[in-house]
Amino acid sequence: MYKAATYVRKHYPNPIIILSENGMDQLGNITISEGLHDIRINYFNNYISELKRTMDDGATVIGYFAWSLLDNFKWRLGYTSRFGIVYVDFNTLVRYPKNSAKWFKKVLERKDN
Repeated sequence: MYKAATYVRKHYPNPIIILSENGMDQLGNITISEGLHDIRINYFNNYISELKRTMDDGATVIGYFAWSLLDNFKWRLGYTSRFGIVYVDFNTLVRYPKNSAKWFKKVLERKDN
């Protein structure tokens, strides 16, 4: 992330950067318990930290969006792969915030970032 955003900043007149799609998938056939304890916290922390480092070096980053359930549904995998920070029980359609959603909330509530 740092290398890509730095390249854009240096090779163009420091444009406004909005990272509009970022995330990772998880197997689709998992239990609610497995889905809530996802591994995205480390993934998002690393990406956002590198994006922040780029900002500290002068890049104009004004937005970051994590993948949601439907962002990649268009791919051929359909329900066989899960995206986003909310687990959806496909039988009841009840939505459960994953641990990464709770982590994201804390990051967004920070005043010093």
